[in-house]
Amino acid sequence: MGGRIMITEHTGATPAAIAAHIADALRAAIAARGRASLAVSGGKSPVPMFEALREQDLDWPKVSIVLVDERVVPRDHEASNTALVARHLLQGKAGAARFQPFFRELAPQFNAEVLDALVQDATARIETLPWPLDVAVIGMGEDAHTASLFPGAPGYARAIATDDVLAWVVPEQAPVPAPHARLTFTLHALLEARELVLSIAGETKLAVYRRAAQKADPALPVSLILNQTRTPVSVWIT
Repeated sequence: MGGRIMITEHTGATPAAIAAHIADALRAAIAARGRASLAVSGGKSPVPMFEALREQDLDWPKVSIVLVDERVVPRDHEASNTALVARHLLQGKAGAARFQPFFRELAPQFNAEVLDALVQDATARIETLPWPLDVAVIGMGEDAHTASLFPGAPGYARAIATDDVLAWVVPEQAPVPAPHARLTFTLHALLEARELVLSIAGETKLAVYRRAAQKADPALPVSLILNQTRTPVSVWIT
């Protein structure tokens, strides 16, 4: 197969088409193994897809859902990806799915020890999910970050190390001043999925994607997803 995993591109994609593709993969997983697992990204971009996916005819009680990354904020915070998924995906038919948050309610005082405890808690929670994940839905920023893998951020080297098989979740911080710490799947955890689904919207991000697809470059985190020989990637260009 050569040095690169298969990348399947879908141009002119719609949120409904992406949702249908994910639903088909989850149905196949349930048929084969009796259950399915799905990881999703937060932010505004996936909201239309979430709202299409929640209407899919699936055996939702057999589907486990987790985030690929989360800000360390209370669940009712406007920046919470958990809250976003609750509003836009875990509704209607999809309300019967099992959602696994990264952490319980936060302690009033937040410090490095609390963050370490959150990482341990998140790792224990993630390990209860059906692995490997059937589908992990990721996005990409204009700086080529994906999940909360930010080039130049503290902890980035560990987050992208694929030989640390025990590191499923790590703390991370955007390299520019940001108000919230984050927990994120590592590159190793993402590549454990049976399929990665990447959505690209707009000419600027498309240009970044084309550049990142040329070769693996740690300065472009998504390139480490696109240039590997382990996990199929379907790219949906809207």
